[in-house]
Amino acid sequence: MAFTYFFRDMQTLEMIRDYAIPTLRTKRNIKVWDAGCAMGPEPYSLAIILRENMGNMMFRNVKIFATDIDGSNLFQKIIESGEYPRDQLERIPKDIFYKYFSPVEGTDNYKISDEMIKSIKFMKHDLLSLKPVSDKFELIMCKNVLLHFTYEQRVEVIKMFYDTLIDGGYFVSEQTQKMPPELEEHFRQVVPNAQVFQKVV
Repeated sequence: MAFTYFFRDMQTLEMIRDYAIPTLRTKRNIKVWDAGCAMGPEPYSLAIILRENMGNMMFRNVKIFATDIDGSNLFQKIIESGEYPRDQLERIPKDIFYKYFSPVEGTDNYKISDEMIKSIKFMKHDLLSLKPVSDKFELIMCKNVLLHFTYEQRVEVIKMFYDTLIDGGYFVSEQTQKMPPELEEHFRQVVPNAQVFQKVV
């Protein structure tokens, strides 16, 4: 689903802030994978949350791999430019908005800060290839994608995520997608009211 906007699922972002970031802060280098990133509001929202709760020095060690199958071939250009129309930014808290966005002259668009742009690496990727874009991720987020797969496909994709996470790494999915029973022993649900899981060995 290509349509999205910034800070769409604030509850999940708050759970990442409260439960995952305290662990992530102990790592020297932090690799994050946002699988199914669409046009970029989701990975950029995550980047802002990480930056706000880690500080400048630690955030320099964060690299977010934003991937999507991108049938339109437009996502990379949009993400790398970091420019978005005002209506996609309306849910951003005002203090955050003015800190990270500046108007693009002659348009109704706003551009996200260079610091955020540099933290995101876009790659075109098909999750059903079951080939990860890298390894040893501290955090993987996959939302609004798994619901489009068959049950068997979801199981295989989540297995791939498990293998790609570091021990104790975090996996976050959309609220409608519960962990398949055959994978429950692979993850610990961090909080009962959100689909935030920690890898167990």
